[in-house]
Amino acid sequence: MGNIPLYSWGNGSFIMIGVFSFVIIVLVGAVILMMNSDKKK
Repeated sequence: MGNIPLYSWGNGSFIMIGVFSFVIIVLVGAVILMMNSDKKK
């Protein structure tokens, strides 16, 4: 119990994939919002 790794393939991979996909979705959403706001006059 003393040596707990920060990243384990058993449980941590699902958390890291979830965080990574969430960040990608937020970045894509921000780019789409910026594109839409540039088109408006």
